[in-house]
This record gives sequence, C-alpha cells and structure tokens, in this order.
Amino acid sequence: MRLTLAFAAALALLPLAAARADEPIVIKFSHVVAPDTPKGKAAEKFKELAEARTQGRVKVEVYPNSQLYKDKEELEALQLGAVQMLAPSVSKFGPLGIKEFEVFDLPYIFPSVEALRKVSDGPIGKALFKKLEPKGIIGLGYWDNGFSVITSNKPLRTLDDFKGMKMRIQSSKVLEQTYRDLGALPQVMAFSEVYQALQTGVVDGGENTPSNIYTQKFHEVQKYLTVSDHTYIGYALIVNKKFWEGLPDDIRAALEGAAKDATAYCNSIAEAENADALAKIKASGTVEFITLTPEQKAAWRRGLLRVHDEMASRIGKDLIDAIHKETGVSATQ
Repeated sequence: MRLTLAFAAALALLPLAAARADEPIVIKFSHVVAPDTPKGKAAEKFKELAEARTQGRVKVEVYPNSQLYKDKEELEALQLGAVQMLAPSVSKFGPLGIKEFEVFDLPYIFPSVEALRKVSDGPIGKALFKKLEPKGIIGLGYWDNGFSVITSNKPLRTLDDFKGMKMRIQSSKVLEQTYRDLGALPQVMAFSEVYQALQTGVVDGGENTPSNIYTQKFHEVQKYLTVSDHTYIGYALIVNKKFWEGLPDDIRAALEGAAKDATAYCNSIAEAENADALAKIKASGTVEFITLTPEQKAAWRRGLLRVHDEMASRIGKDLIDAIHKETGVSATQ
C-alpha cells in the first residue's frame, strides 16, 4: 500500500534526527521501472556505494516498480520530503513550470549518445539543473535510458501509418504535439498502467526503450516493434534540497561521489542493456520487427523535425538553437 504524502512527509523529518541518535540516515529512493533496467541497476549501485562510503551511516532504501508512488506522484512526494531521492524522466519537470527540460523529448534532436552527452554533461545540462533549485530540488546527474522504439498493434513504416492510432505517452507537451502532428491520438498514462492498457486495447501502442519494454513485457501484448530511435528517454537523479543541505558535510561529500560514480555506471551500461533487451524481444518471437530503411528513417526525421519549431515558444528558441549548435542538428535538415 502506498503511503499518503502527508503522512510520509511527516515521517521524512526523522532521518536526520535519527542520525543524531547514532542511527543511520535513511534515504528513500523511489522509481517506477523494474530493477533489471539501467536505472534500476544504477539505483542499486548508488545504494551499494553510498552505504559503503559512509560506513553504514547512511541506509538507502530502493523502491522500484512504483511501489511507493506512481510517476505522476513522485515529484510531489520529493518536494514534500516523503522520499529523498528520485530519478524521473528528464522531461517530467514541465508541470513544475520548468518547461525547458521538455527539450529532451524533441524527436531526433540527439543524433547519437555522444551528442547527447555534450548537452547533458556540459553547460546546458548544468544550467537546466540550476532551474530546479527554487523548486526545492537538486540535480545530481543525468542517467541514460536510451533511444525509443515503438510497439504497436499494426505495422508502422511511414508517418502516415500513425493516423488514428491511440498512442500511450508519458506526460509531455512535446510528445503530445509530436503525435498530434502524425494524426495519432496521444494518451497520457502512468507507466504502471501501460501493460494492461496495451493488453486490453485501451491504447494501440507506445514508445519506450527496449529495456523498459522487455522488463515490463509490453512486447507480449503487441504485434509489431518498429526500430525508430526517434526520441530519447533519460532520467535526472535528484534529491530533496532541504534534506541534502541538512546532511553533515562529510556525508554529503561521500554521497556526491557515490552519485557521480553511479551515474557513470548507468551511462556505461545503458546501450548494452538495450541491445540485449532488443535481442531478447526478437528471440521471443512475440512481435514482428520492422527495421526502417535509410530512406524511411530519413523521411521520419524530415517529417518530425518540424516539432522543434512548433515547440520553440514553449521550451525556448534559444535553448533549442543552442542544442542544435552543440549537436549539429538543424530543424531545416
């Protein structure tokens, strides 16, 4: 049973008080995906490193698969202090008024992992994290999940094939615009509800990374998988600002190091984890794979890049232009 936010927030006052009584400081780390994913494994790596480097003065409790909160509830829980650490999708900060993070959802804005890292690990990524602090949140690192593929109950080879399709998306105005441009019907839905929605036909398909599709068994209730790599899904490792700044200096320094190394670990395994998941999905034989030809992929890219211009007034044209300059992508290509 999930904790009520008010009750959990009251309990959140206990960790630092407990530390004064020589009890471990407890960090509740909540996330919505399976343990056997890049994020799930990185969360466990952070737990391992944090507990070892603080010599047991910190205890990290990891709650995967929406055990505590659905993805729609996570940020409120963190701001209230009901949990101390999260790793939500980077585009989830729009409802807090920080719409710039939705830039990560723009189709084909990152031509490669290397181009992505130039943004997330550079001045742009740092400037975005600064925007979280007035909301009581501190960003510690960007965790890769990978590029999206699409599962569906009909073959999707051209952009015209999306017309009339009910497509599950995470909450994102960019994704809504993308699918509306395709003539599809975007359906915002919590991650924990997707399997049943696909199984029962409430939605016709959705986009996600292979690791999430495989661990959640979405491929078992869909007929087709299109290897599109059209959008990026990544996470922001974040903590409650008041909690973080209230930690003893030596504890906080140890945890910063653990977060940095867990981030490097996550980003080192994400590509291999997704390749492995894609191979396992293919081996299962439950879906027909659609691999776009170079010509088809170029057509997808040309058709979807217009979303960059359409969302400039929401996200910020200067930010989009700065990322185009950093990655070599142009909305007119």
